[in-house]
Amino acid sequence: MFDGLKDKLSGFREDVEESADVEEEPAEGDEPANGDPTSGDPAAGDDAAASGDAEVVAAEAPADAEAEPASDAADDEPSAFQRAKAFATGRIIIEEEDLEEPLWNLEMALLESDVEMSVAEQILDTVREKMLGESRKQVETTGELVESALHDALLDVIAVGQFDFEERIAEADKPVTIVFTGVNGVGKTTSIAKLSEWLADRGYSSVLANGDTYRAGANEQIAEHADRLDRELISHDQGGDPAAVIYDGVEYAAANDVDVVLGDTAGRLHTSDDLMAQLEKIDRVVDPDMTLFVDEAVAGQDAVNRAKEFNDAAEIDGAVLTKADADSSGGAAISVAYVTGKPILFLGTGQGYDDLTLFEPEALVESLLDEE
Repeated sequence: MFDGLKDKLSGFREDVEESADVEEEPAEGDEPANGDPTSGDPAAGDDAAASGDAEVVAAEAPADAEAEPASDAADDEPSAFQRAKAFATGRIIIEEEDLEEPLWNLEMALLESDVEMSVAEQILDTVREKMLGESRKQVETTGELVESALHDALLDVIAVGQFDFEERIAEADKPVTIVFTGVNGVGKTTSIAKLSEWLADRGYSSVLANGDTYRAGANEQIAEHADRLDRELISHDQGGDPAAVIYDGVEYAAANDVDVVLGDTAGRLHTSDDLMAQLEKIDRVVDPDMTLFVDEAVAGQDAVNRAKEFNDAAEIDGAVLTKADADSSGGAAISVAYVTGKPILFLGTGQGYDDLTLFEPEALVESLLDEE
């Protein structure tokens, strides 16, 4: 899952290691005296850097290392004194020139992986902020420094708005009503069935309510899932009021001590006034505890755009991304939470009812940065 993005992130690590691993040899006759990196070739201290397996360079710190001389250099750039001191104590400093080309390559890689532009820019800004001018012991490899910066940058955008879904279910007054929305054909109804099974595995009962009352075959589709899972299904005749169906589901759950109502809705576009009016009526009549947006991870940038548009039109509380197991780019998983401010809660990872995985940002970031 997301192997393409993982390879691109690994490429960034290698780019920075290569650019920071250039140690310029002093010209003949210019070898620094007494190991002083500030004498001889003035660039020696600038370019001394360590790669993953480089040995720590042994050198004595300048005698006057206690007081840093004044410098006309910009405040955010390491001075010659800082570079010399870092080199003398077996440390490296990452400079702008070390990052310029790798960051450009990373930006292109993220955009090629369908990461939304503003999300890519945020990742780049965080990586630059955490690495530029940063000093690390040479025994802490450049690769480790890159991995730490990427970890923080990715987590910052992926974990936006994250909350504990199961804890929210446990603490909420019952029945909990969850309404699903999104365009047709992205696995919305199947995701409802999967979540019903996920809840059952954790001891929660659920009832399905078919608010998709206009699509031919919608009742049959969700009824098949209900039969297979042995769940009660609340439905009306085709063309009925979606809000009334889900309301009846809530009434049934309250009367029968059912924990969760899972309400399907008609596939809709944010530009469809009639369908959006239906969703607004459901919000008004039922007042659901959560509205979840469903789309395909493989839709990439389209899924990101739709998530933003749906959230703007009718506020969502979180997202479910289906077909995550078939997605190598990872753009939707990286971007949806950041552009909406609402978390990804689940990933669909297969065709079975058990193929629904709770989304864990930390675990995803670790898997993207795992070199094995």
